[in-house]
Amino acid sequence: MLMEILKLPVEDKIFYAVLVFSWTVYIWEAYLAYRQRKIYRTTMHVPTELGKIMDSETFEKSRLYQLDKSNFGFWSGLYSEAEGTLILLLGGIPFLWKVSGILTAHFGFGPEYEISQSLVFLMLATLFSALTGLPWSLYSTFVIEEKHGFNQQTVGFFLKDALKKFAVTQCILLPVTSLLLYIIKIGGDYFFIYAWLFTLIVSLILVTIYADYIAPLFDKFTPLPDGELKSEIESMSKSIYFPLTKIYVVEGSKRSSHSNAYFYGFFKNKRIVLFDTLLEDYSPLNKSGEKEPGTGEENEAAGNESKSKPKIKKQGCSNPEVLAVLGHELGHWKLGHTVKNIVISQMNSFLCFFLFAVLIGRKELFIAFGFHDTQPTLIGLMIIFQFIFSPYNELLSFCLTVLSRRFEFQADAFARNMGRSSELYSALIKLNKDNLGFPVADWLFSMWHYSHPPLLERLRALTGPKQD
Repeated sequence: MLMEILKLPVEDKIFYAVLVFSWTVYIWEAYLAYRQRKIYRTTMHVPTELGKIMDSETFEKSRLYQLDKSNFGFWSGLYSEAEGTLILLLGGIPFLWKVSGILTAHFGFGPEYEISQSLVFLMLATLFSALTGLPWSLYSTFVIEEKHGFNQQTVGFFLKDALKKFAVTQCILLPVTSLLLYIIKIGGDYFFIYAWLFTLIVSLILVTIYADYIAPLFDKFTPLPDGELKSEIESMSKSIYFPLTKIYVVEGSKRSSHSNAYFYGFFKNKRIVLFDTLLEDYSPLNKSGEKEPGTGEENEAAGNESKSKPKIKKQGCSNPEVLAVLGHELGHWKLGHTVKNIVISQMNSFLCFFLFAVLIGRKELFIAFGFHDTQPTLIGLMIIFQFIFSPYNELLSFCLTVLSRRFEFQADAFARNMGRSSELYSALIKLNKDNLGFPVADWLFSMWHYSHPPLLERLRALTGPKQD
């Protein structure tokens, strides 16, 4: 058998190597998920060390929620892997490229208009992906999230949102891709440098404009009202010289009761964004008996179709706990984690473009995926970045996960050194409860997947000896 494989042409070896590695990764991921599902199934009672942190009712809710998510992940992952394999085996990529050529030719653009054909291919590919992924997304939102009390959307709102996301994605993706392909075409021997610089500039622009111009297309952003919380946030920012300019509250409750907070911006123009579900005194989900955002006549006129689902439970964090959470986030900035992640990302991007420049001339790569007579640049990007680099991408992802956990511990320690240890301690417990996070994890699953340390590890670090 091995000798027969060795006798295969190089392009066949490449093709089957890609398939074997893809299924190897899937089986590995399925094995890890199986280990974690076993934890969900067998851990029926609150462990002794969690007795003071989580009540039995919340523990059972989180166990069932995570078990449902894990089961869903198994079937959706299996479908995704099978779909990808069939696309490769049946020649789906060259077929879609041919269809794109027929469509562009219909409008008078011949094979020499490769960039135009590439954009049609990209639009058709993203449309196919959106349509095949839609049933899974609907099930996740309206069965799993609905069942466990997180979903706040109607089907109409969800579908309008999906259409809007697709349109916005195309408005960004198509122009950026066309410029990237043009740069590669005219860049000469050092095109990889120009391509990398272009993607760097685009990424910085998108990060800068996202919260001001893109995110408001989907969610309502309002300035945090004047008051004690705003004053405290501004004071804390000044104490560490964080150049805060604005504080926003985003209406996340119209989609989900999950909560979050983040900051964005470059140089002297930093903004903080708080989800309304994070704020105990601000979240509409705490106003039992009142209509929530998107259910009143005023919002209906604006086309907002969110559900009215009054909550009995009190969710979110108190003001001191919100400040502790922000102390953690500001710790990421003060300790340079954001800059370090950007540097790592750009170093990786440069390396990938350099290797792409080395490999793009290899005809066997194109032949392996069904392109015998043509070598489109976009297809080369897809083959090399998505398939050939997949082992490297898996290794890099694991390393970044390990680094992320280290950064999280450091940010927790920063908040602790600001004197907010007890508030962060209680905030982490509340957020875990509100999001139905399960605090017991298989060690191997956790090591491979958790970008944030498990809850118990973070709590122990907050109460243990101080570290420099």
